[in-house]
Amino acid sequence: MADELDIPESHPRYESLLTRHRIEAGVEKGITSKQGLIAEGRGEAFDYLLGERTLESAETAERVAAAHLLLADRPVLSVNGNVAALVPGEIGELAAATGAEIEVNLFNRTDERMAAIASHLREHGAGEVKGLDADGRIPGLEHERAKVDADGIESADVVLVPLEDGDRAEALGEMGKTEIVIDLNPLSRSAQVAAVPIVDNVLRAVPNITAHARELDEESDATLEAIIAEFDPNAALQAAEQAIRSGDLK
Repeated sequence: MADELDIPESHPRYESLLTRHRIEAGVEKGITSKQGLIAEGRGEAFDYLLGERTLESAETAERVAAAHLLLADRPVLSVNGNVAALVPGEIGELAAATGAEIEVNLFNRTDERMAAIASHLREHGAGEVKGLDADGRIPGLEHERAKVDADGIESADVVLVPLEDGDRAEALGEMGKTEIVIDLNPLSRSAQVAAVPIVDNVLRAVPNITAHARELDEESDATLEAIIAEFDPNAALQAAEQAIRSGDLK
């Protein structure tokens, strides 16, 4: 990774600089929209307030997310342009570890971007990538993110939605789906409506979920269900908000 930026990984802002570089490269490659640059800047600000670290509450949520994905009958990992630019290989690894499908879903949707993102994910180790058929729909949404695959997000029981739009997060919840949301802002609508809000940088969160999934892979359903039952999403959000308010960036 260091060669990608020509700076050492020991640099205190390495992860932040890596993120910026990947988003910029995503725009140049046509997989990330220009609006994605703004979204990344907003997320980086919250990550700085969190001390650019994975909180204990986030680590717990990531373990719960792994349990949900392993227990699910039809888990799906939803991918937008920023996610594809930031963690393409990591998404493929998470899919392999949990048996989840991968589906591209975009607000600024064009056939060219959809194809470019699917190709980018496959180049980084993903298998089948859904989303291009768009033969299903999320009720209650008027924009392009309503378009989904009928055998993908529409029929999923658990959906991981990193860097999510709040209205789609609400709509998916109203469909009865268990939503796992990765969002650095604990006050966002997406995080607030999630069954499992993960307040962490997607660069850390996705590999962490994968690691937990591999660790829990041989556990019984009863053990996974117990992990889920013990989780309090409101407490996780409150812990993240408190970390921001405390101003302790160590």
